Formats: sequence, structure tokens, C-alpha cells
Amino acid sequence: KKSILPCLYCCCKLLPQHPFCYPDHGEWTTWFNVDHPGGNGDHERLDAIRFYFRDKVCERPTRIEARTTDWVLAQNTGQVVHASLQEGFWCLNKEQPAGKTCLNYAVRFLCPIGKCSSSPGELGPAPGGCNLTCSMGRVNAECDSCMCEDHVLHGMVSLADGAPAAEATVYVQSGTLKLLTESNSNGGFRIPGVCPDGNYRQRFLAIKFTKPYIVKDPVDKVRRIGQSVILCCKAVGNPAPAQYLWYHNGTLLDSSVYKYNSKLVLRNLNIDQAGEYFCKARNDAGSVKSHPAKLSVIASDEASCDPRPESYFTRLPHDCFQNATNSFYYDVGKCPANTCTGKTDQGLQCKDRAIYCCGVSKMETREISCSGYTLPTKVAVECGCSVCTEIKMTVRGRATAADNGEPIRFGHIYLGNNRISMTGYKGTFSVHIPADTERLVLTFVDRLQKFVNTTKVLPFNKKGGAVFHEIKLLRKKAPVTLESSETNTIPLGDMEGDDPIAELEIPPNTFYRQNGELYTGKVKASVTFLDPRNISTATAAQSDLNYINEEGDMLPLHTYGMFSMDFTDETATESLNAGKVRVHLDSAQVRIPEHLQQMKLWSLNPETGLWEEEGDFKPDQSTRRKREERIFLVGNMEIRERRLFNLDVPESRRCYVKVRAYRSERFLPSEQVEGAVISLINMEPASGYSSNPRAWGRFDSAVTGPNGACLPAFCDEQRPDAYSAYILASLGGEELEAVPSSPRLNPNAVGVPQPYLNKLNYRRTDHVDPRIKKTAFSITVARPSPSTAGESNGPIYASENLRECEQAHYSAAHFRFYRVERDRYDYNTVPFNENDPMSWTEDYQAWWPNPMEYRACYMKVKINGPQEVNIRSRNMGGTHPYTVGKLYGIRDVRTIRDMEQSNLSTACLEFKCSGMLYDQDRVDRTLVRIIPQGKCYRESVNSMLQEYLVNHLPLAVNNESGEYTMLAPLDPLGHNYGIYTVTDQNPSIAKEIALGRCFDGTSDGTSRVMKSNVGVALTFNCVEREVVQQSLFQSLQNSPRQRERTRIRRQQRDICIGQAKMRRVTQRRSSPRVQCTPTD
Repeated sequence: KKSILPCLYCCCKLLPQHPFCYPDHGEWTTWFNVDHPGGNGDHERLDAIRFYFRDKVCERPTRIEARTTDWVLAQNTGQVVHASLQEGFWCLNKEQPAGKTCLNYAVRFLCPIGKCSSSPGELGPAPGGCNLTCSMGRVNAECDSCMCEDHVLHGMVSLADGAPAAEATVYVQSGTLKLLTESNSNGGFRIPGVCPDGNYRQRFLAIKFTKPYIVKDPVDKVRRIGQSVILCCKAVGNPAPAQYLWYHNGTLLDSSVYKYNSKLVLRNLNIDQAGEYFCKARNDAGSVKSHPAKLSVIASDEASCDPRPESYFTRLPHDCFQNATNSFYYDVGKCPANTCTGKTDQGLQCKDRAIYCCGVSKMETREISCSGYTLPTKVAVECGCSVCTEIKMTVRGRATAADNGEPIRFGHIYLGNNRISMTGYKGTFSVHIPADTERLVLTFVDRLQKFVNTTKVLPFNKKGGAVFHEIKLLRKKAPVTLESSETNTIPLGDMEGDDPIAELEIPPNTFYRQNGELYTGKVKASVTFLDPRNISTATAAQSDLNYINEEGDMLPLHTYGMFSMDFTDETATESLNAGKVRVHLDSAQVRIPEHLQQMKLWSLNPETGLWEEEGDFKPDQSTRRKREERIFLVGNMEIRERRLFNLDVPESRRCYVKVRAYRSERFLPSEQVEGAVISLINMEPASGYSSNPRAWGRFDSAVTGPNGACLPAFCDEQRPDAYSAYILASLGGEELEAVPSSPRLNPNAVGVPQPYLNKLNYRRTDHVDPRIKKTAFSITVARPSPSTAGESNGPIYASENLRECEQAHYSAAHFRFYRVERDRYDYNTVPFNENDPMSWTEDYQAWWPNPMEYRACYMKVKINGPQEVNIRSRNMGGTHPYTVGKLYGIRDVRTIRDMEQSNLSTACLEFKCSGMLYDQDRVDRTLVRIIPQGKCYRESVNSMLQEYLVNHLPLAVNNESGEYTMLAPLDPLGHNYGIYTVTDQNPSIAKEIALGRCFDGTSDGTSRVMKSNVGVALTFNCVEREVVQQSLFQSLQNSPRQRERTRIRRQQRDICIGQAKMRRVTQRRSSPRVQCTPTD
């Protein structure tokens, strides 16, 4: 048949009725896209396509087909388009509806099969008005170069390391870049029509396409009616993005009206222009969308901040119950830190010179009556617009091995290609986040190369402060020796009792050096596989498992395993590359059938933290040496600069899970914790056993804000048990506790009503075995049913309802974590939410005087006595003229009994550090009174602390033996003094670190177990003294006659009190009280 067909086509003119000669039969060309919809439209002209791809288009095509670069057929776009077999395809912007422009189209042609067509006809003379003359050949249609139809330019494209560049796109640079061809699998290319006359020098460029990536997002702005604003966006890619599109509330803005590029200017604003704006950047490799920016437009005479403060309740000390409100809470008010306009027009700048926020503009001092004393507090009474509090954003953490917790000592931390920090001896690190960062991508590199280079996308608190992250790194597999001249196979996955998920096949003569030369000899190969069948490896997952689709949206992936590859020469001194490596995937390991058709190979871009497609999987047609009865899929890849790969499936079945964290199990709205890291591990269930997940598919983290956190999770509406998830939380490196599910499930405590809670199958990790930690819970991620009222209010939200999840009211259903704390209480005269640095107020009595730097101070106090007692620090101004004698705040804490000594307990008590006040004018030595509860007396003071205070006058007076008073030291003393001081950008982190050191009794360690006899500052004795000899008064009291008198008095008083109660029941309120006076 193959030998007859060409002959038939040679005879088509003689036999036009033959079915193989009908126009609908033939072979489609590849898709051509030689123009972009800039200027007056998109022109895919046949003569231009023939010039650039002469040998790929037949002389007389029988059909033409057009589609957008997003795979939408031209006839389905609704746009006005034109097509002709003689001229090609074109779309004109002026023919489209108002505000619309032509999409980017590609075309292909149907050509008859056979090679007996007559030679192509002339393309016609040069266009009118073209002044270009050619000594050889003729002028092309664009009038920018000469073309010689009988000549062909041959070339090779190589990467920087000398390796051949397959499928590289070759352009000619003549004013603008014009696409010519693509290189083949060996890097070779041919360009027909290039004249060898030497009169015209042309520069050909080979470009490796990379999708655009947003490096500057538009920022939120507030303007008044009639003002102007500019929103800016910037993306990078290869080639550089050629087009920017701007959207308002999801609708594309007309570029012919707004004349935008990467910057959008809006003049003479009106109310209708308020809303969300985002940009979309495009290049030939794809698109990407920016994060949305909110533009607020208010009337010229409207206040940009509500002057009335919102209610905000602060908890009072345990001895300050308020009878009027029947509670321990007092409303001090607060002003939400929303952006506002300020007093001047900001003008047209990408970022405003000054950012204004709503805040407290007026406060009043109130006196609260407590038991035996009055407590001053400052209450917000008016809000106004002022310059926002300057903040710092920081991530802190610890990098350790995923298998045994070994610290990654002195490892390098990279942001993009720049090394910005290092880990310490214990693996700890701290990184300052640049302003306007939307996505923080850090790569951790072990200098000793014992661990796999790990790229993490770390969530952080955009309101400022520090967030703590535990970074887990996989230990590299020990290298094996391969022969470069032989076929080598390496299994991926080593779960005991189970087959590998996949297998690498490395053909012979595949390795080559960095300069492109073929390598022969032995190869050291280390392939480390992260197996999702082992749930303990989930925290070591690379990046956040997201990719950018063709529309520029960031979407999730479901992983079936990640693997890192390192190839070196025999001496392990030179890194080697490899080409044409095959991955054979065992289809039996993919339990979700639809995933088999969607499985792809991906590689990680360490600069963006995004996964990029490397290739598809196809049925393996080769003969396998083992497991022939199984079906395998095969994918191909090359190993060059990227060494981390992924077996992933794009997953569209998404939901969001609402989680909040609290300071205690009272679960009060005012006790929500910001800055807690919530992590969710998506589990893939085993077939037929929904409660027995076989593997994890994704790992996500989010940081709680003022309204909790929403975490992405896979879900399924038809099968509620199709996906499950484990959720855990930590704060400052300390795990938070989940609400118990046994012995009795309490929906009010969990935060989710019935019957939805039963459908979600909530189980804390200790549900069956109480010996397991209580710091996580599992749920079935059942997508909410729109027809079921009880499922429309959380805690699971459909993917399209992310905003509803983020803005959900506190009363809406949500899951809860809480911090297990001993009795501890903080009171500030000037209210401040430690989770929200923007709530800081300029005031001399502020506990934290500097919102950019928080200094926490603790002292260790030991109690000799059989009982645990409460200890209070009362902190007042000591030496500053504006604050002397005025209260900064109170701290209460209960001592912790020593595990080995029953008559000993210890506490770490916070006090206000001495230092500059908010105006940075002069220091204040805080006057600190340490007051233990009960009958206690001061037994001893740390000798080094006492010596320091004596040498740094003034010296506080200590006339009361039951307490201790000092003017707090200015210097950050250490454990030898019993004082623990830590400075950080986040007050909670500073307190956590200082508290850990105080518990440990060292200046650089940390512990959650109190060490009672180490690093103590003060010792009190709270043991009641035994009476050795009775006094005269005691002997009279203890005589038999005196005891009888006492008994009779008690009887008389009891009778009198009973009569008085009866009278009160029968008499009116105005009746006189009965007074009982016991007599003899």
C-alpha cells in the first residue's frame, strides 16, 4: 500500500474522482504561529509561513484550521476572523467588540500525501513602497531581508555546557525577533532561503523558552474620587514577556482605551473603578497571573477611617473580677489597621511614598477597681489615619534531617541565585524577608552534601513579625557505581514488602561532561527517592507542589514520588550530565485510574519554586526483564542543570479547610493566635479502604492570621471518603494540641456541628492509643454539598469559595488547635496584640516601646515549700520623668513542681525590660516588684545579680521581706544572673526563646522541662513554720474550758444566722438587717 499511494497521487489529475484525491484526505502540517496580536491584529499569512517553514507547507493545501494558543478553535471564540487557502488566516482588532482585541492564533494546513507536487509558484513581487534591493534572490514579504529559494542554512544549537539543545527555537533578529524553526533532537536545524551573498549580516538566536514569572505584583492602594493611581506589574521569562493584560474584577480591560503595558494608569477615578486588579504576562512559552491588588476609592469628603473603635476585650487579673459585667474582661477598644488615604495626593508611583493606616488617634485612662487596688488601663476612644507602623517580616526555623533530626550545620540558604544566610551549629536560621514579597522561595544546601538540596516555599506573616518553620531534609542515598558503556537500572522506591513505584533506565553512552564531551568510565550515581507511601517523608517534600497552567493560574499537583539525582565521575570530583534517561512507571502503583492518563514528568525550578513539565508518560512497548505481566508507562528526560524530578498529576478536585489556633482551650475570639504554622498532609486512600490511606499526595502549609488559615486539600463530591488528610500545627517550633475525639466527641469543642462532623470522620491521633501524641487530627475531606444547609458554613469550602473561607466569621464552623499552657497571665496598660505588630500604639506606657524590635526579659524564681504558688511581677516606670510610678503591666505565672523534690517548685516570670521608650529620647529603668502569693519570705538573691544592681545605681529599696523590688538591669544579663533576655522581630518568638532558655537554665539552650536548681535569680521560702513552744495565749486557747466556750459560741452563731435567713425570706428588702453577736 505504501508503494502504491505515491503513484496514486501522481495520477490525481487523471483520476480526480479517486477517494484518496478528495480534499478531506491528506496529512496535517504542524501548527504555525508567526505573528502576535499586537498592532492592528494577528496575521498568519501563508507567504510568511512558507518563507519561515518552506519545506513544511505544500503548494496547494486543501484545508486550513485555526485555533488560539489556548486550544480554542477559531470558530468557537466569537471573534471576527478570516481565512483563505491562498492568503492564510487573519484577525483585525478594529473588527472586534469594544474593549476586545484579537487573541493569539495558530494555524495548520491539510496537505495531500505525496511528493509529486509541482514546484512552488512565485511569492510575488516585493510589496509596494519597499526600498530594499537584493543582489541575490528577492525581497521577502516583510521587506526586511532577501531570500534565495535554492539555498539552505544548516546549524547546530548547544547549551552552555556543550550538550545539544533539542527543540530549541531559532529566531532571526532583524529589528524584532522572528521565529524561523526549531532544532531537532540532536540540536541541528536548517533554514531555507538564506542568501550567501555576504552583503547582509543576520544574527540568529537560539532561545530556550521559559514561562514568565511575576517578580513584582501590584500593591493595594487607596484613593479619593478624582485622583489618579498607577498599578505596576513586572514579569521575567525567556523571551521577555511581550504582552501584559490587565483585569478589573476578572474582566479584561481594553488596551486601546487604557493604553497599558506593564503599568496601568487610571485617571480621574470614580467609585466604579474600585475593586481588584491583576495583570497577566505572556511570552511564547506561556502566561502567568499576578496576585490581585485592591484599589479602594472613597468620596472626597468621606473619612477614610471609621472614627469609632471596634470592641476589643482584654482579660483582667484573677483578683479583678468586675461585678458590673459579671466577667474578668474589659472593653479597651481597637482600631483595625486598614489602609487609608492620608492627607496628600500620592501621585503616580508604583509604590506610594508613605503608606497610611487606620490607628488609634486618641486614648483615655480608666481606673478599674480590683481586690484591694485600682488597675489603670488605656482605652481607645477615637481612630484616625496616620503613617503605618513600620514592620519587619522574618522567618526563623531549624533545618534538620528527616530521618533522625540531625541538624544541618552551617548550611547555605539561597533566595534565587543569591546566598542570603546560613544555618547555625544547631541548624537554626533567621532570614529577613524583602518588602513586597508575595512568595518566599528558599533553597537549603548542605555544604557537606550529606543531604539533598531542598527548596521550600515558606508562608510568612505579611503583617510583620517572625514565623518559625521546621525544615526537613532527605539524607542522600549512598552512591552506587555504574558502567557508562552499559545499560543501568535504578529502582525508585524501597518500601518493605512492596514493589518500587518506578525504575530509571540509563542507556549506554549516555553520560557526558560539562563541556559536552562524551564520558567513558565508571560513574558514581546517587539517586534519592522520596516515597509517598511513607507518611513520615511528607514534611520533606520539595516546594509546595504547584505549577502554572496555560492561562497563568497557579494550580496544585498530586505527587507519586520525587527523586533527586547526582552523577559524578569515579573520583567524585566532576559532576556529570545525562541524556535520554527513561523512567518506567509501574501502573499498579497508581490507584486512581484517571491519573494514569494525566501522569507527567516534572522538574523543579529552584528560583520560582514551581514545577515545570518535562514530558508525558506513554505505554511502555519495550520488553521488560521482570514483572512482564504488569503494565508500565515510560517517560523520557535529560539530566542537566536541574536534578530534582517529580512524578505528578494535575489535580482539579480541590477544597479549602478552615483552621484556627488559640492560646487556651477556652477558644475565645480574643485569644486567637496569629503566626501559627498549620500543615495539611493529603492522603490517598487504598482502594476499598477509605480509612486506610496508602500514600500521601501533597503537603501544604499556611500561617494563621487574624481570621485563622485556609489550607488547600483534595476532595471529591461524589465520593466523600475519596481523600483524607492529616492536619497539625506548631507555634515557635512547639506543637499545638488538637481537640480530643475520645472518649466523647464534643462538636462544640471541635468547632464543627453535627451531622457534618460525623461525615468528616474527625479523629485525633490518640483516638485509639492514648500513648500517641495529641498534636494532630485526621479528617475525611468531604466536599460540601450545596443542597445541604449544614455544610454551607464551613469548615470545608469548595475551591471557588476561597474568599468566603478567608473571610468567614468566627462563628462559622472551623477546626481548632490550642496551646497547652500552665497558669500564665499578661496584662498591658496600653493594649497590644502580640500577634499583630500593626496594633502597636505610640505611648510612653507601652510594654513594647519599639515595634521593629521586641526585647523579652525573664527571671527564674524558686520556691521552697510544699505548694505551687502564683508569682506576680508588677512593672512600673522607675527613672523616666514621664512614666515614674506609672504602671506598664502585670505578669502572673504559677510555679512548676520539681519532679524529684516535692518541696520545691520554680517559675520563669516575665518582667518589662529596661531601655529606651518609644520616643528614643532617654532610657527608663523599670521598677519591678516580684510578689509571691501567700505567706512567703525572701530567702536569697543571686549574688551576681545583687552585685550588678549595687554597682548600677540607683538601688531599689527592699523593706518588705515577702517580696523583692529592683530597678531592672539595662544590660542583657545571662543565666549566671538568673536573667534571660532575647530580642526578636516578633514578640511571641522573643518570649518563646527566652522562656526556653529560662527553663533550661542556660543562655543558649532551650527546654520545655523546668530545671529547678540551675540559673536561679530569686529564692523564696513559703513553708509555714512549726511552733516549737506554745505561748501563754496559745495555752489558754487550748485549755478544755476554753474549747467548750468556743463550741457554745459557734452553736449560738449558727442559730442566729439561720434565723436571720428565715426573716429575709419573709420580710421586705427595707426591713433592717439582723446582727448576730456571739456572747458567752
